Amino acid sequence: MELKSVPEQQTARLSDTFGRRIDYLRLSVTDRCNLRCFYCMRSDMKFLPKSEVLSFEEIERLSAIFMRMGVRKLRLTGGEPLARPGIMTLIGRLGERLAAGEFEELTLTTNGTLLTRHADELVAAGMRRINVSLDTLSEETFRRITGHDGLAHVLAGIETARRAGLAVRINTVALAGINDHEFDRLLAWSGERGCDMALIEEMPIGGCSQSGAKNYLPLTYVAKRLAEHWTLEPLEQGKGGPAQYLRVAETGRRIGFITPMSHGFCLKCNRVRLTCAGQLVLCLAREGGVDLRHLLRLGADDETITDAIAAAIALKPLEHDFNYSSKPASRIQRMWQVGG
Repeated sequence: MELKSVPEQQTARLSDTFGRRIDYLRLSVTDRCNLRCFYCMRSDMKFLPKSEVLSFEEIERLSAIFMRMGVRKLRLTGGEPLARPGIMTLIGRLGERLAAGEFEELTLTTNGTLLTRHADELVAAGMRRINVSLDTLSEETFRRITGHDGLAHVLAGIETARRAGLAVRINTVALAGINDHEFDRLLAWSGERGCDMALIEEMPIGGCSQSGAKNYLPLTYVAKRLAEHWTLEPLEQGKGGPAQYLRVAETGRRIGFITPMSHGFCLKCNRVRLTCAGQLVLCLAREGGVDLRHLLRLGADDETITDAIAAAIALKPLEHDFNYSSKPASRIQRMWQVGG
């Protein structure tokens, strides 16, 4: 595949006022999910009516505009993206654009419960790696976190994805008093299956967390504890991503630490998010956004939408304002709608 070049004047339109080049779009395709993780979904959540969710045609059109502006990586999120009916139609269309060199990488974040159905199709569409959320290897703890009995489906999905040829990173939210005794086991389990792992600090997003700060666990402490049992070797860090990676000598795989609360990573942020309702979100921890769905349904042409995106990027804040002591319940994006 030969990647199509993007004119410099176009990529400049996806640079913010702090000189950060935005080349990564996280795209939520649905707000619905078949699990109910307490740190993600509020107990009183209401899903959007179908009329307010972008159609596949609208998603593909906006994705193509972002690609022409210089986005090189597209990650599909949810809710649970594989739970949207007909999702492989959209993934197939995006895969055709990937094969045509319109962007560099198509990836997915999933809870893994539906992977056994779709892993081969994902590979056929051009996906090479995915992230799977897995916070525990205990059925009881899985039920406590998600509200469902589905651990066996997740584990089977991961095995199917690996056999299909997908690289898998295991995403684990660190929860004090819930799964903090399992990190060594999860790290060993991931390594045995050739998977990288990322630990993520719980975030106070949209009032979703029912635990407040009770389950928040700084990863600095976790890293020190893991280093007592594992040989963690420094690695050269990539560009733009929030994870700080170390190599685990005993498994040959990587462990990443994503620390939005204890250590900021905003200065190298290279991403924006598009919700399933067409809101362009400039920062996960900031309220507001730009309503691209409204422009689409008014009949705006691509140039008008491009101008709106460029104007929004100019407003991207320097950093987030996550703070458990503030009152973010209604003013910050809802995790299950924006896709994390």
